[in-house]
Amino acid sequence: MNDLRLGVLGYGMRGNLARTAHRPGAGACVTAVADPDERSRGQAAKAFHGASVTADHRAVVEDPDVDAVLVLTPDHTHADLTCQALAAGKAVFVEKPLDITVERCDEILRTARDTGSRLYVGHNMRHMPVIRLMRDIIARGDIGTVKTVWVRHFVGYGGDFYFKDWHAESRYTTSLLLQKAAHDIDVLHWLAGGWTARVQALGDLMVYGDLPHRRAPGAPKTDDWYTADGHWPPATQRDLNPVIDVEDVSLVNMRLDNGVLAAYQQCHFTPDYWRNYTVIGDAGRLENAGDGPGAEVRVWNARRSGHRADADAVHRVPEAASDAGHGGADPLLVDEFLRFARHGGRTDTSPVAARMAVAAGVLATESLRDGGTPRDVPPLDPELARYFAEGQPARH
Repeated sequence: MNDLRLGVLGYGMRGNLARTAHRPGAGACVTAVADPDERSRGQAAKAFHGASVTADHRAVVEDPDVDAVLVLTPDHTHADLTCQALAAGKAVFVEKPLDITVERCDEILRTARDTGSRLYVGHNMRHMPVIRLMRDIIARGDIGTVKTVWVRHFVGYGGDFYFKDWHAESRYTTSLLLQKAAHDIDVLHWLAGGWTARVQALGDLMVYGDLPHRRAPGAPKTDDWYTADGHWPPATQRDLNPVIDVEDVSLVNMRLDNGVLAAYQQCHFTPDYWRNYTVIGDAGRLENAGDGPGAEVRVWNARRSGHRADADAVHRVPEAASDAGHGGADPLLVDEFLRFARHGGRTDTSPVAARMAVAAGVLATESLRDGGTPRDVPPLDPELARYFAEGQPARH
């Protein structure tokens, strides 16, 4: 079998996905990379020996020797680049979130349908062992029918990852309630079996907005922008993005279309970094302690009691086949995309689900910035929903 020839748009923070997909002689090979940043182009040239490297994304999208394209660029560019690649007949992997507005997400889905080109969205958390384990427990009926889901996301390195570059600006992200929460909203939908229909949110820029140590406009991030054991407490952060206009704490309430009630909370100035899911059914509840390999998912379902740490069942999150990225999820995500790009078929990720996660985040942001007034999430065109439910039957 010949290698699937991959073109890469953007070789920044998620460049690890391109490196994971690069398997010369074993199914896939990166042959072309585009990035406007000279330093990133130099890194790509070293990582993918022999690949063409350019500043112009069109050279990759229009390359007849490229079979599939990985869109790993900042969020606000996703729709333009993805639609161009789909129109060129390429299978496309686009990193989450699908885009930063509902309208542009719908444009991507329509383009995929109209061209027949295969579209895949990088919601890697659907491959995380802890998420798989919780979904399996729910599917077995161990807690009965899901009625409510609560998610808390403690973003301990938020100051490093989200307030020192474009993530801090709403014109590029809409909000971190979209950019960062799209992961968790998608998982919440997957565990609960429905989409958010109505949403209400509150939030604020409580910490990072008051910190005075900003980079000069146009200045690049410093080499020590991230450290595992430094930059604590948040007031010690330096060289923050010149513009910060996204919230660093958000609280969201959701009603799903199947009646499930859900809540999501995100904070970027906690000392710890992990996600806590609590799923409550009509016959029990589960909760994860930790979210990586070796963590636990605990189930209480045998009897009523006061508080007790001893759950009725404890399930250890299994070790991943690989430790590369998000608890081993990234290699599984790439494997699924490469199979889908070559052969089509069903996938655990879903462009429709990606759109619905963005829609919930966008409408929650509108609510948050309008004093917490509730918003209804616009449904997807039924014809588009049907096309993707059928597995994107190719038309060419």
